[in-house]
Amino acid sequence: MKNLIIISHPDKKSFCYNGIYKTILKTLKDNKEEVKVLDLYRDDYSQSRKKLIKGYQKEVTWSDRIYFVSPVWWFRLTPRLEIFFDEVMTPGFAYKFIPIIGKYAYPKPFLKDKKVRTYITHGAPSLPVVTLYLNSVKLRLVMGVYTFIFGWNLNRWRKTKQFWSVPFASDEKRAKYLKTVEKDIIKDIKKA
Repeated sequence: MKNLIIISHPDKKSFCYNGIYKTILKTLKDNKEEVKVLDLYRDDYSQSRKKLIKGYQKEVTWSDRIYFVSPVWWFRLTPRLEIFFDEVMTPGFAYKFIPIIGKYAYPKPFLKDKKVRTYITHGAPSLPVVTLYLNSVKLRLVMGVYTFIFGWNLNRWRKTKQFWSVPFASDEKRAKYLKTVEKDIIKDIKKA
């Protein structure tokens, strides 16, 4: 299958980049899978914006599976990943609105055939995020963004993994997180 990894972290030493992204890439390559990468903090933004967006859309269209990797900053994904959703996953490419009645419409996703898995890291522990903040980052991403683009699917909720207290996690805990990533990717490969 054709795999697209979208990594969105400016620091190559970060757990997102050096841990999660590299684990996904290595596991896919070790299993002879086709892989392309969109590195949102290392891409050439000197080219025209229109050309860049069309290039991103071409890679999304090419892919069978998409892996998103991002930390959570200020209760949202990185700015570059948020811009990616805003400017690449646009009406006409990723979805369109189907009128129901009057001013009401629903989004019809055009990318329902894509298998999507997401890894987001938090500096915070899970308890306040899941309780006080009602898991708003994951909720907005899966129920909002992904429903428009990829359609509603309970598996999208399950396949959006959150890793907690990453800056404070022990090496043992980080290794456990990466083992989860590796198992997920192998499971995806076996399902193909």
